[in-house]
Amino acid sequence: MDKVTVKVDASREVGKQNHLWRYIGYDECNYTYVPEGIELLKKFGSLGDAPYFVRTHFMFCTGNCLGTFKFGSTNVYSEDHGIPVYDFEYYDRIVGAILETGNKPFLELGFMPMDLVDTNYLRPVNGNWDSYNQYKEIGWTCPPKDYDKWHEFIRTLVSHLCEKYGEKEVESWYFELWNEPDIFYWSGTAAEYCKLYDYTEDAFHKVLPNGRLCGPAVTGIFKEGHARKFFEFFLEHCKEGTNFLTGEKGSRLDFISFHVKGGGFPFQIRAPKAVPSVESLVFQVDMGLSIMNQYGFGDREVVLSEADPDGWAAGGIHDNANMRFRNTEYYATYVASAFEKIDQLSRKYNTRINPLSWAFMFPGERCFEGTRTFSTQGIDKAVFNLFKIYGQLGDKKLAFESDGAEKMDFLNEPDIGTKNASSYTGEGEETDVSGFAVRGADGETQILVYSHNNDIDLHETSEVELEITGLDADKVCISHMRIDSDHSNAYQEYLKQGSPLFPDGEVYDAIKAKDKLEKMCEDQVLGVTDHKVTVYFVMPTHAISYLTVKKA
Repeated sequence: MDKVTVKVDASREVGKQNHLWRYIGYDECNYTYVPEGIELLKKFGSLGDAPYFVRTHFMFCTGNCLGTFKFGSTNVYSEDHGIPVYDFEYYDRIVGAILETGNKPFLELGFMPMDLVDTNYLRPVNGNWDSYNQYKEIGWTCPPKDYDKWHEFIRTLVSHLCEKYGEKEVESWYFELWNEPDIFYWSGTAAEYCKLYDYTEDAFHKVLPNGRLCGPAVTGIFKEGHARKFFEFFLEHCKEGTNFLTGEKGSRLDFISFHVKGGGFPFQIRAPKAVPSVESLVFQVDMGLSIMNQYGFGDREVVLSEADPDGWAAGGIHDNANMRFRNTEYYATYVASAFEKIDQLSRKYNTRINPLSWAFMFPGERCFEGTRTFSTQGIDKAVFNLFKIYGQLGDKKLAFESDGAEKMDFLNEPDIGTKNASSYTGEGEETDVSGFAVRGADGETQILVYSHNNDIDLHETSEVELEITGLDADKVCISHMRIDSDHSNAYQEYLKQGSPLFPDGEVYDAIKAKDKLEKMCEDQVLGVTDHKVTVYFVMPTHAISYLTVKKA
């Protein structure tokens, strides 16, 4: 058993702890207002650090306004004999559901409405591009047929939002142009994306001068690859390029977004073992930040508008067995480890970095389908219990150190990008035992300690010696919450109940009863000697401990 020493100085504040995790998202915009979507959004809205910012795809798309995997629609824009027609019914349903559940919108401006598609980018289907099937397949990825009409569309949309919700409220939201334009989500060129951005930015800020708009939301940035080239092209354009609309230099960029993923698992019935990599994800963050500095945007806030262990939210264990990690405590420890390292990069680059978890729920799925979700059939997964912990934390960071923490030296490994491949197993790597501490709202000391190894099949333990100094009390009461295979983990009860696809009655109730945040042990009252107490506990390879220390 490895021994790890963790030290927390409860008397020494070392800065602000940003609640960087307050961002979630999902593809299917129409899932927002269905009962299951409302239920989950209410859970986020009730967390102690709400509101959470909610991002979805397909907000401008044309269709039947019914959510399906990897598609959605609102019919917000159409044309009648070339004349724009605006219908905000379903758009407002989505925005309203986010607000009414205690959260805030992160509005993605995309994709292309059917009547605005430039058909020159489409392949004829039986000589008739108007086939809705072709629009649903690729039409929504196209540039507009008329950039002036797009400009007016954005102006009208933002004006509507300000009139309905109030300018000050809308200023508190985030807006982002498109999604992953460096791949199949955009059928135009990088230059045409910049043109779309220039028209969007002009229309947006003329209505909402203090609003927040960003781009380019590209995929993972590695040393080589199309995403990096696209990212650099866009930043260069915003800094020094000729604005496509005004002819002036550059374009306003309020914050910057890009995506980071720890791996990818394609459809494969008999997939060999593979796991996501924390290090590869963090490496992509570091690469994006260094490029931002290079182009003079190092002072911008960053939203990693998809920051996840892998890249296929709707895929599950029946698509690739490696998705099993999403049902377990592993998903929670992966997020804890990755987000803590992103927080380190925030301090290194002296900028705010907000990772957005691209996860939600899928109505009608089999229980513990293995999709990237926070809940399944209304049952909270272990990963959502991590967010319940996050929501309780204060924002004054305390001195914390762990001799079991993984150092950030991995950022210099020449082959780090190979860990992003679906053949990476994580075997042979050291376990990362680290975390952080904050001062709670009532003056208590709050400590989060996680243990994570990329190898999902490693089942070892670490003996943790937690030394807490700087205490101003004779006695303290220590509460210890835990997420692991046996605590705060409904999946284990699901397995005990025989893995039912659609549990009901007493079986459902038994599984649901285990989806709460649970205590590791009874509260302890300890005497304080020389302003210090020491607590000992054992952590499995994949586990999270949350301890609160307050005067007894």
